[in-house]
Amino acid sequence: MPALLWLWFWTKEDKLHPEPRGRLALTFFGGAIAVLLVLPVEKFIFGIQGGEINTLTIFYWSIAEELFKFAAAYILALRMRENDEPIDAVIYMITVALGFSALENSLFLSNLLSDGHFAQSVVTGNMRFLGATLLHTASSATIGIMYGLSFYLRKSIKNIFVLIGVSTSIVLHTIFNLLIIESGDKIFFVFSGVWIIVTLIIVAIEKVKKTHI
Repeated sequence: MPALLWLWFWTKEDKLHPEPRGRLALTFFGGAIAVLLVLPVEKFIFGIQGGEINTLTIFYWSIAEELFKFAAAYILALRMRENDEPIDAVIYMITVALGFSALENSLFLSNLLSDGHFAQSVVTGNMRFLGATLLHTASSATIGIMYGLSFYLRKSIKNIFVLIGVSTSIVLHTIFNLLIIESGDKIFFVFSGVWIIVTLIIVAIEKVKKTHI
């Protein structure tokens, strides 16, 4: 439900030419499927890192998650005819990110509930609503923004923009996860940083809307 609430909020950024609901739904579920596909990859990474969650583990996990989200969005939406204006890439990248975070959060919370930690699941759910979900949204949106800004440019230039977007998303994802691990009782300061990034993304989205030939 929180993911759907965020989806409703972000699709308002394209209210003049809204995306087909069927394509949005497909992209959302594609993001959820990406979770199931990336889990074995992350398990493999965890193994080759000696079963330790260190900086490299977090970095490799961030690479895997961002690439799988982008792949899902590209296969299900970005290469389709519905992606016909600069802002569309942002909407589809955010949609796939919300689908991803919806299943990821559900799996995370189901583990707590199965162990009888109901109160902790409520607190954790709210924190992930404020932090982790927005982090996935922000990191994926950076790819969509770069895709949108280069919408009318030639393919070689667009590829460079997308590469910058993917790299930025991985860096943001890695930094956030590392800060969460080190934050202790200062976790809300980390979340405030995510909100600042989201504010910048909203500003960037307005720039994407003004992109033209």
